[in-house]
Amino acid sequence: MSNNHFNKDAIVAVDHAQLGTVSEGRFYNPHEILGAHLGSGEYSDTATVRVLRPDAKEVVIVTPDSETKAEPELNGVYVAVVPAVKTDRGYSVPDYRLRITKEDGSTVVENDPYRYLPTVGEMDLYLFGEGRHERLWEAMGANVKRYEDSMGGNDGTHGEPVVGTAFTVWAPNAHSVRVVGDFNGWNGICHSMRELGSSGVWEIFIPGVTAGEKYKYQILNVFNTWEMKADPMERSHEVPPKTASIVVESEYHWNDSDWMAKRAKTDPHQGPVAIYEVNANSWRDDVHSYRELADKLVPYVAKLGFTHVEFMPLEEYPYLGSWGYQVTGYYGVDSRLGSPDDFKYLVDKLHEAGIGVIMDWVPAHFPKDAFALGRFDGTPLYEDPDPTRGEHPDWGTYIFNFGRREVRNFLVADACFWLDEYHMDGLRVDAVSSMLYLDYSRQPGQWHPNKFGGRENLEAIDFIKEANATAYKNNPGIMMIAEESTAYPGVTAPTDQGGLGYGLKWNMGWMHDTLEYLHEQPINRKWHHNEITFSMVYAYSEHYVLPISHDEVVYGKGSLFGKMPGDDWQRYAGVRSLFAYQWAHPGKNLTFMGNELAQYGEWDYNSQLDWDCLNWPDHRGVQQLVADLNALYKKSPALWSQDFTPDGFQWLTSDDSDHNTLSFVRIGKNGEQMVVVVNFSGTAWQDYQVALPQGGRWREVLTTDDRKYGGSDIHNTNIEANAGPYHSRDYSTKITVPALGVVFLEPDNN
Repeated sequence: MSNNHFNKDAIVAVDHAQLGTVSEGRFYNPHEILGAHLGSGEYSDTATVRVLRPDAKEVVIVTPDSETKAEPELNGVYVAVVPAVKTDRGYSVPDYRLRITKEDGSTVVENDPYRYLPTVGEMDLYLFGEGRHERLWEAMGANVKRYEDSMGGNDGTHGEPVVGTAFTVWAPNAHSVRVVGDFNGWNGICHSMRELGSSGVWEIFIPGVTAGEKYKYQILNVFNTWEMKADPMERSHEVPPKTASIVVESEYHWNDSDWMAKRAKTDPHQGPVAIYEVNANSWRDDVHSYRELADKLVPYVAKLGFTHVEFMPLEEYPYLGSWGYQVTGYYGVDSRLGSPDDFKYLVDKLHEAGIGVIMDWVPAHFPKDAFALGRFDGTPLYEDPDPTRGEHPDWGTYIFNFGRREVRNFLVADACFWLDEYHMDGLRVDAVSSMLYLDYSRQPGQWHPNKFGGRENLEAIDFIKEANATAYKNNPGIMMIAEESTAYPGVTAPTDQGGLGYGLKWNMGWMHDTLEYLHEQPINRKWHHNEITFSMVYAYSEHYVLPISHDEVVYGKGSLFGKMPGDDWQRYAGVRSLFAYQWAHPGKNLTFMGNELAQYGEWDYNSQLDWDCLNWPDHRGVQQLVADLNALYKKSPALWSQDFTPDGFQWLTSDDSDHNTLSFVRIGKNGEQMVVVVNFSGTAWQDYQVALPQGGRWREVLTTDDRKYGGSDIHNTNIEANAGPYHSRDYSTKITVPALGVVFLEPDNN
């Protein structure tokens, strides 16, 4: 049925000034003018349809029962009156399509974005405004949606759903927001968004925009200047230096249900944790994607026996030299190595191999790149507006406004997003100290005390507690790990006990003291003996991870091998002794990629690890030791089941500075025992008397001096505990402790 003419008296009138603003793509509520609107009175059986198509020569409104040619109204706005649909409750607007003839004579059939209700609900807006939307990514950003329609797909194809993308963005101080992309020639005049009440949230559903489309938001900011911004909640991004966001619709089907079910029932903080820290972009030159990482990294980490991989940040970041610590896309996966589904594949394969996945997360600050979060709607929106709180003097970045509910929600939901959508098993939170203190890296006069007169950032502390509590509540079995370098109390205490609520904290003091001690020539270490024993004074003040991270092998600090004094043999032995001492010490373990190779050079993010060094047996020996340490560690509950209680550790000898030697026993929950003797001197000690916690036979289960590791192959056999007091113990034995070597002994129960 055709209806080429309509009664102009039936047109629903609109304000002429608003119509003009709509035609310029600057109106805050274009859906009020554009789209279909029911008539009233005698025309209640009609609907007025307005369409903005400045590039059209002719526009026809096609309904299931009619075709009506629209008339030009103003500056590219076309208007038509079409029959409404009679229902039991009166009349409703019909489904319709637009048949557009362009100036070149070509004709296309399109769907109208202004015929759709908001895709974000009132409850979503309420929760976001309150700062409590824990699944914010499902409501905001770019989300592909499908709708059943009596006219079929976007082009009128019957049997097909309408497919499009809902765009939702928070920009409360903007005068107008448009969506631009390849789909509209980067001209957003026909895709202006509507502001949803006083929420500051803008929204539009654009039919026909599907996964893979590039887009940005064109924002008329508070200064009446148009700026192009990437989506703060983008799921993917063009490979830098390009700056557009990309619409994503995941098609990945996870295969780790068993892993996830087991994770939900397991407390990882009480189990073995040996973390291999990785910079994904510089691990190997022949790895160019997440899927190639899955092929090569997964079997490598499995072979070495690590329990977890920790990735330096893989959220979207523009500058490779920031190593991922200056994030612009908090919900986006680093596009240099592939798509979100490619990254899911990598996580899936790690889980399949029994390896947990941790990612560094950076909620402390963000860069000032003009395309990203900074001054998003012309105002300090995500960043704190107070210049003494809103900028980081060391890093040249903005600091989040932790006291603003919507910003806090953005970050808390981001943590949940990575744990939920990408099955991360933990987040290691970067630069926590910079969030805790208002005077961090500031001189007197450059900061203001909090309302109580203190230096603590109370809003940031509240955010940290909320993020940790929410993450643990929604994702049982995960770990939240703090990189925190001060003595702030209760970092790993529960939030309901006044703590920050992290599960683990990096032990920066242990790292610093250990590396300082090992940097000394063995002959001088006796004068620094307290540096290697001091960690046990505070070992149970927090739940610690012992980190030898990327920060210790860059910027002229030298590689792990390079830190060791002496000739090459002593350096290899020093690296081996550090690994063994670290794995035996109370606390979970982390080492950075390349450390396990004892490579000569420090880490360079522009180059791969020195894999060629494995052509030499000494490097292979260190790598083999790491694998064997991990195997011993995982099967020995004495080494991990009581990391956070004094019941799990006892000194045997802590004061033998003359021999640069330590000995202690690690104790498991079920009474398992592992005696560890560490000789940091350059001399092997023969007939060295070691106190033992019990009598009977003992056996050497590992020595770092084994020939297969590059050592001198000193071993101890037929170890018998001799009765008689020694260092407050009832038993002792005499062994040979190799130079720069560590010996592990356990009761021989066979």
